[in-house]
Amino acid sequence: PTFFSVMNNRFSDIELREEEGIPTEEFLESCYAIVPVLDKLGPTVFAPVKMDFVGNIKKINQKFITNKEEFDTLQKIVLHEVNAGVAQVRNSATEALLWLKRGLKFLKGFLTEVKNGEKNIQTAL
Repeated sequence: PTFFSVMNNRFSDIELREEEGIPTEEFLESCYAIVPVLDKLGPTVFAPVKMDFVGNIKKINQKFITNKEEFDTLQKIVLHEVNAGVAQVRNSATEALLWLKRGLKFLKGFLTEVKNGEKNIQTAL
């Protein structure tokens, strides 16, 4: 078993809602479950990534908890912020989601390099 195979909240377990999209709560739980990986990879090297990652999760969660029923999917949060004209405002949930997506993509790329045999951390980064 690996850290990823025994995770309680995995992205692959999230069931998309047909017309509504990605469930916010499950997505955030999966994001929080990844955070310990960053500590294992290197608490010093990955500290800025972890700080950014956790900060963006918290921003999305702050929006979600203001109205869990209304913001039950990520798409509903983004549409609400777009319609309110705040999607591009600094610290919006939409901006946080964009940066969180970039962080996840970066982490996936790094882990893929390691999985493919790259031993040098700088090269993998």
